[in-house]
Amino acid sequence: MDTLTILFVLPLVIICSYLFDALARKTKFPSVILLMSSGLIIRAITSAYGFTDTAFLKELIPVLGTIGLILIVLEGALELDIKKEKIGVIIKGFLSALVILLVNIAVLSWGFEALLGMDFYTAIIYAIPLSIISSAVAIPSAANLLQQDKEFVVYESTFSDILGIMAFNYAIVQAESGTPLLGVKPLVTLLLQIGGVVLVSLCITFVLFRLLQQIGHHVKFFLILALLILVYAIGKYYHLPALVTIFIFGLFLSNVKSLLPAFMKNKLDLEQTKQGLHEFHLLTAESTFIVRTFFFLFFGFSIVITDFSSVMPFVYGIVIFVAMFVIRYLYLSISRFNFIPSTLLYLSPRGLISILLFLQIGKLRFIENYNIPIDEPTLLVVILCSLIAMIFGTVKAPQAENTLSDVSQEVEPSLTETPFSFDGEAAPIDESEFDGPNTNPPKETEN
Repeated sequence: MDTLTILFVLPLVIICSYLFDALARKTKFPSVILLMSSGLIIRAITSAYGFTDTAFLKELIPVLGTIGLILIVLEGALELDIKKEKIGVIIKGFLSALVILLVNIAVLSWGFEALLGMDFYTAIIYAIPLSIISSAVAIPSAANLLQQDKEFVVYESTFSDILGIMAFNYAIVQAESGTPLLGVKPLVTLLLQIGGVVLVSLCITFVLFRLLQQIGHHVKFFLILALLILVYAIGKYYHLPALVTIFIFGLFLSNVKSLLPAFMKNKLDLEQTKQGLHEFHLLTAESTFIVRTFFFLFFGFSIVITDFSSVMPFVYGIVIFVAMFVIRYLYLSISRFNFIPSTLLYLSPRGLISILLFLQIGKLRFIENYNIPIDEPTLLVVILCSLIAMIFGTVKAPQAENTLSDVSQEVEPSLTETPFSFDGEAAPIDESEFDGPNTNPPKETEN
């Protein structure tokens, strides 16, 4: 593929991804499906022209997925607004993510072990990726929900990402060392690691915040992202919950006035960096969009249609999805004392993190995955089933969720959007802007 062809293809891919996102907002059809379908179509076209060398994708997809994972967690943490009045929905989101994740892992691993003959640790490690909600898909899809439901989806999916990845890494460490999965010593070690990571994250937040103030160079935000990726890589090398560092950093950064200790806030000029942090947030969102676009496109490109020649991936995938759907329904019904299915029931899609963790399983030496029926085609069926259910749930959502205020935000965003505020609160609005046209002539000023 020559340079000119690449220069045509790359911008067209980004433009199509943007159009897919715009279409998703209007039709509630996930752009992820469109991106993967585009990858399949591109593969069919390139194969017809004799391009069959796809070995580079084995290394490229995990790298894109890891960077995308870091950016998604960072963006999700930057979206979280920690206030006293939101403690209730935060706790509900955390408990939902934790309980549903653990029950899914327990049920799926038992099924894999009892029905498919997997050993204990292999069953656990394969069950975890299938149990994690994808915040990269769930959060954009919840944009048109009621504010309380939208916040619940943001918190639940973000916590599901963090807890799921921590559980996955913990299970791998325990399996490699041959120690029991649950024990006092490993759990205490994990809690101490998390506590240490929180303290380190606090220090990193302070240092990076000072960098935002001190760096006079016009290129500084990508430097911050590069440092965060380096911190993640160091944590992964030492088998530490590195993603917690990214999450805590984003959480502190978006809630400095409420979370950062007073002795640190006194050494920072918060007002000076308001605009800088807003620009950093925008950069993170746009970088996430680019990485997510190419990840799902390349993942679709890597799919081999002949892998679906057997009916078994469909059987396994549908059974797994139904089991997880029932678990979610029971939890939401019991916790809310309401057995009528709500929109939240359908908003538990699987996506990038599940794919990324599955790719990592293939590199684990202690797992002989050549004879395991739960493979990537099965994962793809689970992802598609969860996305179809999400489409059904968002379309089925009550019309009351599309309120007049939502319409006004689309028609006149300048009248409804509030200025960015660093502490998560809306900045004061000058009411004179809404008083209608000014009929008084402007006062003359002296030169």
